Amino acid sequence: MSSGPLLLDTNILLELVRNKDLGKQISSQFGLADAVHRPLISIVTVGEIWALADQFGLGEPKRDFLRNVLGTLVVLDISHESVLDAYVEVDRACRKAKGGARILSKNDLWIAATTKAAGAVLLTTDKDFLCLHPTPCPVHYVDPTTTKKSRPA
Repeated sequence: MSSGPLLLDTNILLELVRNKDLGKQISSQFGLADAVHRPLISIVTVGEIWALADQFGLGEPKRDFLRNVLGTLVVLDISHESVLDAYVEVDRACRKAKGGARILSKNDLWIAATTKAAGAVLLTTDKDFLCLHPTPCPVHYVDPTTTKKSRPA
């Protein structure tokens, strides 16, 4: 994996909040709870995760857990000039992707731009970002289908 701080995609944060096998595996594999440098997220992810919490009807215990998880992360704004410049670069890279243009949602473009501007590595379960690796945005893809299932004790 490329070096640098980790920026968590919304799907990674969702797995951490679900606290099931995949989330536990990701947390353990990447040392997220023990990281010397706290993982990063884009402010866009904060909006997406709260919208998902509403969509999935998460109760107060899960919402409290989500608040606690968010409190352990560094939230990056998108209004900084370096993020705005990176947005243009990421959009350009998507349009000129090898094998043909790739279409990312606007939120994903912001998340990738935040990753680039922060000099981070994007941790995701979304293959759509792979067209950006390694330039302009290093990506570490976690395949959700290879989760090691925990065995009952």
